Amino acid sequence: MKFAGLGLVLPLVASFYPAVVRADEADGNQGAQKTNDTIIVYGRALPQIGVATSGSQGVVGYEDFDDRPLARVGELVENVPGVIATQHSGTGKANQYFLRGFNLDHGTDFAGFVDGVPVNMRSHGHGQGYMDLNFLIPELVEKIDYRKGPYFSDVGDFSAAGTVAFKTKSTLAPMAEITVGSYGYYRALVAGSFKAGDKDVLLAIDGTRNNGPWTLDEDLHKINAFAKVSGDAWSLSLSAYHADWNATDQVPERAIESGAISRYGNIDPYLGGHTTRIGLTLNAASASTQWTAYALYYDFGLTSNFTYYLEDPVNGDEFQQADRRGVFGGSMRHHIDTTLASLPVRVTLGAETRYDMIGKVGLYHSAEGARTSTVREDSVDEYSGAAFAEAELALTDRLRLTAGLRGDLLGYDVRSDLDANSGQGWAAMLAPKARLAWRVARGLELYADYGESYHSNDVRGSTITVDPSSGEAAEQVPALVRARGAELGARVETGHFTASLVGFYLTLGSELVYTGDGGTTEANAASRRYGTEASLFWKPTGWLTLDASGALTHARFTGVDADERYIPNSVSQVLSAGASFELPGTVSATLRLRHFGSAPLIEDNSKRSDPTTLVNLGLYRPIGRGRIGLDVLNLFDAHDADITYYYASRLQGESADGVDDYHIHPVEPRELRVSWRYAF
Repeated sequence: MKFAGLGLVLPLVASFYPAVVRADEADGNQGAQKTNDTIIVYGRALPQIGVATSGSQGVVGYEDFDDRPLARVGELVENVPGVIATQHSGTGKANQYFLRGFNLDHGTDFAGFVDGVPVNMRSHGHGQGYMDLNFLIPELVEKIDYRKGPYFSDVGDFSAAGTVAFKTKSTLAPMAEITVGSYGYYRALVAGSFKAGDKDVLLAIDGTRNNGPWTLDEDLHKINAFAKVSGDAWSLSLSAYHADWNATDQVPERAIESGAISRYGNIDPYLGGHTTRIGLTLNAASASTQWTAYALYYDFGLTSNFTYYLEDPVNGDEFQQADRRGVFGGSMRHHIDTTLASLPVRVTLGAETRYDMIGKVGLYHSAEGARTSTVREDSVDEYSGAAFAEAELALTDRLRLTAGLRGDLLGYDVRSDLDANSGQGWAAMLAPKARLAWRVARGLELYADYGESYHSNDVRGSTITVDPSSGEAAEQVPALVRARGAELGARVETGHFTASLVGFYLTLGSELVYTGDGGTTEANAASRRYGTEASLFWKPTGWLTLDASGALTHARFTGVDADERYIPNSVSQVLSAGASFELPGTVSATLRLRHFGSAPLIEDNSKRSDPTTLVNLGLYRPIGRGRIGLDVLNLFDAHDADITYYYASRLQGESADGVDDYHIHPVEPRELRVSWRYAF
């Protein structure tokens, strides 16, 4: 274990011991306090009955995850019950997301927003809906709002499975933090706010270095900067992010079992990537109207190799993907409180627009990290507009009905290096929504929801006529794919205990995915998913907090033969649980468990992945104006896989047809991270 600060670990653990011994001395009624004069509000304890219109929506506050070990920034989405974030490549790349029986790849059918700005990338060089959250600084996140399903009118593209929205802070007590960890992990953060007249100014800079446990050092260089100026009813923020890294992609199990490589080894040592993201965001509000406007510059490059020497036995199958674009857009929400037949009604009117000016999106052959030829290179203009109207009617003091309608229009202009694949077009969709909330009794509310939504496809697949790899005719696909969903749910809130239970049903017109590896779009069959989710949050004493969530999902293709109905990587079982205790002025600790079950890897279900279970531990103790912390990631040193695939690849010396095999990206072994935070 390459851990420069190993000698600090035992003294650090010992420093927690006196505080743990004093656990029985703590006053349980003071557990809502982090210090004697700082009141803590847990987002999951906020009342949702009478506010929420679905059993699967909620809010998570910063104090819910401040003392929560994170291996990667993208794991912030695991605060959403039922969501799993994994990785099959370098840390700088967007996570893989799983929710409601979806292998969401890097974001398809899972919409993400930061301060009202969409994160998902349309017609992205690596994958449709690519949602990279690495530009977030966790300490600056004020809250996370989440909603499952396509039942809400203010969200359109990528929202079939769910939506997660991050809101950043406007003020923050000045602080600095340094973290040192296993395998060459180093992180430094300086952040804080101050007054400039009647304005609040928040500044932060965050840098990370990491090698990881891989035979090939990841050599991650990552820097985030953030600035935000806030007035009484507006804010203007600027974020800048850059990362570059080496990558160890998934590797064939046969190479590990034969001893050709170690569990953390690689086949191609020239893989990796870089990302630059600079964004400007304006938010403003009046008593009844909210506005958001944004401008974004984005540059991405990635080198990958999944099949090694299967297609090209001489030079190898390495390839590169590139994406450079500007994204511009905005949204507006306006509320009107009125009456209908003497019943109170809140009407919400909204509109949004977005323009992706993609100067270059390309796929290239490469060898040893250098491009050798172009498979496909395009410029794309993709623009959209949407309008929606929604009315919430209080039928009685216990019964609320919300009905809405959303209309979306998407246009595109593809200019390809192969004229036959260029073209223009547009698509439109109307999506009705309805939600019913019935407060049966004090502390108990029932919900019924229905809605339609969509995900857009890579528009290069809507204009393609010739496969750029083979030169054969290619089938075009629609630009928009409809989703329909329904849900029944219940929520219980009693004092310090909240729980929810939902059952859901979701159909998708087609699991269409642009395959960046080949430059074409594959049209998969329609699909159907149904399942159940449960979650709870319980604070039995002032110093102890318990939470848990679980989901069971049945996911199948429809309209296909019986032996082709299983959806690859559709995880059917997800479980997460945690326990936290906090003794004011002494110590806090968090223990987190995350489990996702076996999944089919091919359509006939003859090959399946193994389940994965991880446990993380965090210990934190204030010392004066500072806080010392110890995070233990993968506490029990599990040797599970972060993700598993099954396909054919070819190593040197193997037959020309390759070998069908499991390809895994292992979870990282036990890691220790020691942090010191100081409040100025």
